[in-house]
Amino acid sequence: MPKAAVFNMAGENVGEIELSESVFGIEPNETVLHESIKNHLANRRQGTQSALTRAEVSGGGKKPWRQKGTGRARTGSTRAPQWTHGGVVFAPKPRDYAYSLNKKVKRLALKSALSAKASEHEIVIIDELKLGEIKTKVFRSFLDKVGASGKAMVITKEPDENVIKSARNLPGVITTTATVISPYDILNSGVLVVDKAALEKIEEVFVR
Repeated sequence: MPKAAVFNMAGENVGEIELSESVFGIEPNETVLHESIKNHLANRRQGTQSALTRAEVSGGGKKPWRQKGTGRARTGSTRAPQWTHGGVVFAPKPRDYAYSLNKKVKRLALKSALSAKASEHEIVIIDELKLGEIKTKVFRSFLDKVGASGKAMVITKEPDENVIKSARNLPGVITTTATVISPYDILNSGVLVVDKAALEKIEEVFVR
């Protein structure tokens, strides 16, 4: 059964905790993880790219030269794609790149990401993640003490304003809640710093 170290807010190691085998101990499915990350990145695309076709650019109403007898290639408009300032062939237009994955695939991808982190010992549990005030310096010192300096994801059970605002100016550090975690963010983070209450919530929601 996978285990993770438990720290307090002073950065002291106070023991270890057993993680749920069905959430943190499965064999990561690389194919499903790949599909999940592709889906995440596709859904983030704005899809606002746009260019003009030859029918939409201005000018080009007159035939440049007569059809025959000049020795040059026949052409009907100076706004054809081969001309300077001409239209774009198969011009991209605004579109929605988003698509959905089924629930079982999403759940398996999340468990695979969490299991990968657990197998690499990149999960630390905090017995009670709580800050008395908004203080970036204090929060950075806390992350350093628990071995989460650099890229890290901080997971709380509920949105905590003090944690969110203390972490938002730290490069590479993101905050989220137990029910709003994604495989992309998990794999893109170095260490997962999880509040014990958030861990219980994750296991309660995703153990099925």
